[in-house]
Amino acid sequence: MRIVRTFADCRSLVIRSTGLVPTLGFVHEGHLDLMSRCRRENDLVISSLFVNPLQFNDPADFDAYPRKFDRDAGLMEEAGVDVLFAPSLEEMYPTEPVTAVVVKGITEFMEGAHRPGHFEGVATVVTKLLAGIQPDRAYFGKKDAQQLTMVTRMVGDLSMPVEIVPCSTVREADGLALSSRNVRLSDEARRLAVGLSRGLFHAADLVALGERDGAVIEQAVVDQLAGMSPEYVTLADRFSAETIARLDRPAFLAAALEVGGVRLIDNVWLEPDGSSDLGRCLEETSILHWEER
Repeated sequence: MRIVRTFADCRSLVIRSTGLVPTLGFVHEGHLDLMSRCRRENDLVISSLFVNPLQFNDPADFDAYPRKFDRDAGLMEEAGVDVLFAPSLEEMYPTEPVTAVVVKGITEFMEGAHRPGHFEGVATVVTKLLAGIQPDRAYFGKKDAQQLTMVTRMVGDLSMPVEIVPCSTVREADGLALSSRNVRLSDEARRLAVGLSRGLFHAADLVALGERDGAVIEQAVVDQLAGMSPEYVTLADRFSAETIARLDRPAFLAAALEVGGVRLIDNVWLEPDGSSDLGRCLEETSILHWEER
């Protein structure tokens, strides 16, 4: 695996079939799943590693984000990544940026309402990566459903010649969606956190039995949260991220809450025919389980 630090060096390696897996680092099986699919579908696999300050509305959250470069590089190489693009802050933003990418509508609810500036930062850095590397495909996890909706619409609106490939969420054996933030959960918070996925799975079960009322589907999640108050539970149109009152089109059911001082998000994808994508549960505990807290 080659490690490159500049857009120019990375772009010089791009060939006809190139896939990109953008990451903030602290790799887990969710990232590895994206890399594995990218490996199957492309001749060249590039993964980027950059903790983007523009998408952290809370400076403390940015400072707390775990950074272990050698660990991540080793896992990426084992996953079949050919090129690791690890730019410096100066490479990504050589001067104070005066240009930002804003995707209207999609970014105004859910995460956008609770994390002002977050989606603008994500849209800007993703645009820079896609423009600066020029891959044929880019792989994103369904766990960040609203982000995926935003990126897909942005790429279409700007006529970027890249295919956005959505990949199912990867979960711990008990259902908790994998996230680098999970290593900050205490044992008690970890026990409570699984209520988030449990609630989403319960709602999906109701949908499979014929429930289509948005309020009932959303309440099914709240009922499983053991008294915790979510920031939001929203049934949203998959293509606009707007709240919908009935499951009458492709949608996702998204929720966010804070437990033990750690903010978690999760979702399931729902279809009007009653089918769903809940993601994939690992058979054993993830590599995050063994990280020092």
